[in-house]
Amino acid sequence: MSDADQTFDVLRDHRFGPSRYLEDFELGEEFYIPSRTMTSALFAAFQLASGDNDPIHYDVEYCKARGHRSLLAHGMQVLIQTAAGAGVFPHQVADSLVALIEITGRPLKPVYMGDTLYPRLRITEITPQTTTGVIVCSEVFNQDSVKVFDGTHRYLIRKRPSATRAV
Repeated sequence: MSDADQTFDVLRDHRFGPSRYLEDFELGEEFYIPSRTMTSALFAAFQLASGDNDPIHYDVEYCKARGHRSLLAHGMQVLIQTAAGAGVFPHQVADSLVALIEITGRPLKPVYMGDTLYPRLRITEITPQTTTGVIVCSEVFNQDSVKVFDGTHRYLIRKRPSATRAV
């Protein structure tokens, strides 16, 4: 086959698979985000990006004097580990995602430098609307399988276009 016979549309053909629509998701479905160990580099990068200068996040002696075993991760530093773009979820909603409409989060347990976090987006709610719907998901565990963070990402997802709806 010559190069002239090949057609490759980068926007149409360069993808992980077909997009999923609201009807294609199920409660309890999980999308894993790669694990990440909270290193000194990540602590420093978060401090630099956020401007947070509380010594609880960068002075280990200060932390130990207050009963912590190491540097304590900022709650928002844990929240950012749930960024959907680090996993496969955005690839699955490439054509159906309208917007991320809300993010909430609640730290449940301390996260320290050296801890390894295992984030996942687990669908806990699906709310259909007329042409769209809302999917809710987000949580983080540590290396001991302890949930250290619970939150929500609310995504507005399109329903399947009527011309291609499954019968």
